[in-house]
Amino acid sequence: MWESIPLEWEDDHMKRHRHTPEQAVRKLHEGERMLNEGKDLTEVLRHLEIAESTWNRWRNQYGGMKADGAKRLRELEAENARLKRLLAEAELDKAMLKELAEGKW
Repeated sequence: MWESIPLEWEDDHMKRHRHTPEQAVRKLHEGERMLNEGKDLTEVLRHLEIAESTWNRWRNQYGGMKADGAKRLRELEAENARLKRLLAEAELDKAMLKELAEGKW
């Protein structure tokens, strides 16, 4: 069944690839450089192998940031998620102790 799919059709669909923030910032810098050299946006996007929506999202998220700044942002986001988890667990423990103290068990 799968043998009947033409190879040209498979090449038209790009595989999904997750980029790290550092990779995104590097590709943004490379793309900006290419645009400043006079290349067309579609040509730049094809070279970087990303969609225009990805380019726009990265520009909004990482515009003007250096790779080490993006790495620090990722670290802070991970730390923030960990702290939120700890706070939720502490609030749950507090609620359980309050119920026990009130004798609602």
